[in-house]
Amino acid sequence: MNLEAFLKQGVLIVRVEGELDAHNASEFRQKFDTALDQFEAKIVIVNFSEVDFIDSSGLGVILGRYRRLAILQGKILAVCIKPRIIKIFELSGILKIIDLFNSEREALATL
Repeated sequence: MNLEAFLKQGVLIVRVEGELDAHNASEFRQKFDTALDQFEAKIVIVNFSEVDFIDSSGLGVILGRYRRLAILQGKILAVCIKPRIIKIFELSGILKIIDLFNSEREALATL
């Protein structure tokens, strides 16, 4: 699992690569939290284009970051999710609280 984070137009862009499962959920959480602390962003776009698998542990990390940002009136936007990952997001109900976009550009345009 790799995570790249940077600011673009005042929004934290997080690009994730690999599998988000019980094996690396702790690392994912730590890197995500470090990026949030470093950039002090309230709005985050998470690019899932290179994520091949996610389980409940990975979803839990995303939900935890959503809760952290919600306290600050922030939000998470998800982009570039593969169809099989979208299905997992749908089944988990996470798409009721996180908006989905086709690209980073599209998500940025809505802000």
